Amino acid sequence: MSDGFDYDLVIIGAGVGGHGAALHAVSCGLKTAIIEANDMGGTCVNRGCIPSKALLAASGKVRELRNAHHLKALGIQISNVQFSREDIANHANNLVSKIQGDLTNSLKRLGVDIIRGWGKLVGSQKVSVSTDSGEKTFTAKDIILSPGSIPFVPPGIEVDGKTVFTSDQGVKLETLPDWVAIIGSGYIGLEFSDVYSALGCEITMIEALDQLMPGFDRDIAKLAERVLITPRDIETHVGIYAKRVIPGSPVVIELANFKTKEDVDVIEVDACLVATGRIPATQNLGLESVGAELDRRNYIPVNDSMAVLSSGEVVPHLWAIGDATGKMMLAHAASAQGIIAVENICGRTKQIDYESIPAAAFTHPEVSYVGKTETAARDMGKELGFEVGVAKSYYKGNSKALAEGEADGMAKVIYRKDTGEVLGVHIFGLHASDLIHEASAAIANRQTVHTLAHLVHAHPTLSEVLDEAYKRAVA
Repeated sequence: MSDGFDYDLVIIGAGVGGHGAALHAVSCGLKTAIIEANDMGGTCVNRGCIPSKALLAASGKVRELRNAHHLKALGIQISNVQFSREDIANHANNLVSKIQGDLTNSLKRLGVDIIRGWGKLVGSQKVSVSTDSGEKTFTAKDIILSPGSIPFVPPGIEVDGKTVFTSDQGVKLETLPDWVAIIGSGYIGLEFSDVYSALGCEITMIEALDQLMPGFDRDIAKLAERVLITPRDIETHVGIYAKRVIPGSPVVIELANFKTKEDVDVIEVDACLVATGRIPATQNLGLESVGAELDRRNYIPVNDSMAVLSSGEVVPHLWAIGDATGKMMLAHAASAQGIIAVENICGRTKQIDYESIPAAAFTHPEVSYVGKTETAARDMGKELGFEVGVAKSYYKGNSKALAEGEADGMAKVIYRKDTGEVLGVHIFGLHASDLIHEASAAIANRQTVHTLAHLVHAHPTLSEVLDEAYKRAVA
């Protein structure tokens, strides 16, 4: 332990990012404490990744077992498939409890001190923790801020947590509304539309921008819309925003044109999920005590070593990771940032590579990507003077997908024509979230389609969809 300090490292926030940083810090020999005011595990474990995936797993089974046409093609007949909303909700809640317990126990087992209360900076290398029993100050050679994020609720939308709610309440699946409006068609909106439609709800999806799934590559988004939205009981409004949402029975939603702000319609639904993204939980962290401040969007400014910046200069011994940095709002990105921060604390200079961090929506089928979209790659090409190549392959030509009766899907590889370097890979289809990691490794190692086209993939596997795309890139 560093002389004169209570700890080598204090981490404020015990989400996935803080947990990953703590585990790595212990492995590096640092005496570590972690401070948490709310639930151990943060958003991911309690209100995000974990419960939502449990709901998606259960509802996905219901969808699969009720798809008589698909099952008949495989020679299977099942009738009268039933489910219990309460039991599906309990499955998610029980999983949360288990993983929260596992996370807490792993910290205790490794000797990380868990301090419960609100932590904030009170000066360089000093943290105060406010608890019900009072306030206590700790000193640490280094401090990592990992406060996470909260759902963003646009102006005009009133949330009561029952009839109008965010994903925080949605993952509890306390009700199954006959008709639910979902505001937003990003990851959260897509995944909840998958759950609700599988369990028999009628859905109205409201997207303010002029196209659904605005953050996704356009080719993938178009195919995903044809499979995930059009054939299901989902109506969509594009270029329309919820000007006002009033909780109650029914929920009243006033719709307006996003560009002109002119009133369009008023709809009444049984419930409304607000899935309009997340904002950083960065208030009351005491940044002013070390001469630092939030940026204009209330994120904590950091460099690629995860050091906190003030007017472009590094604040000594202060680091920040996770959603609060505004880089990539993904649990695994937060964990990766935590490891990078600890590496730099230990004097091993490392920087994070955001280009190689994959993302996925766990719909049925799944969507995944890593690196740049085609549009972003072409913009980069214009700036740097290179041409962009695109190669696509389809699940309908894959033997394993055909055997599964799951032939809806596509892989898209984006690369530089001059060097062959892979710039982005996007996949829609069965097990896309697993397949993307081969591409993630390729981008991390700056590999080319020329090299990747000669790799050998097992046959018959879904991985051959990527293999085929790489081969088409060099044909």
